[in-house]
Amino acid sequence: MRKASVAIVILAAGKASRMGEGGKHKLLAEFDGVPLVRRSALTALGADAASVIVVTGHRRSEIEAALDGLTLTFIDNPDYASGMASSLIAGFSSMDADSADGILVMLADMPGISTTHLDALISAFRNVDGKAVVRAVSRGKPGNPVILPRSLNHAVLRLKGDVGARDIIATSGLPVVDVDVGDAALLDVDTPDEVLAAGGALN
Repeated sequence: MRKASVAIVILAAGKASRMGEGGKHKLLAEFDGVPLVRRSALTALGADAASVIVVTGHRRSEIEAALDGLTLTFIDNPDYASGMASSLIAGFSSMDADSADGILVMLADMPGISTTHLDALISAFRNVDGKAVVRAVSRGKPGNPVILPRSLNHAVLRLKGDVGARDIIATSGLPVVDVDVGDAALLDVDTPDEVLAAGGALN
């Protein structure tokens, strides 16, 4: 039997407004010498997914430069300032995403997420034949990443403003499979302090 295919969409378009006015971009902060956005992309490329799509926007050229040489599909979201919905729509509209049975939405600013975590989510998605939402949780608390089955693509394309997939999951009527990946599901870095606390270095 064919395994459900999953495309990974990495959201890397945001403005990182909570990093302060210093102009340091959190996705370029280095973890073990690797910019966070590249680390996230390498994590995604290691997973058992059909393709990895990166949605860029804010400081796009620097983000793309940090991802140089990787086999990624870049989608530019010129409307990134309007919030996360526009980036989800940009990613879901790409050809690679459109042909997949499910889309794993990954935030680029989550340093704790590993390829093992992504594969656990993808495997759970395949176990339900791609017919449920799969989300990472930590001790029962919903986090990220999330896999949305293809049947929800239309709902994503109708999103507006700074909303993510959470509302769609709540109203989808689909079963939700939770996969506990520990603290990594809730750890994102939004401020310089959080970057440093998570082991990152700001350049």
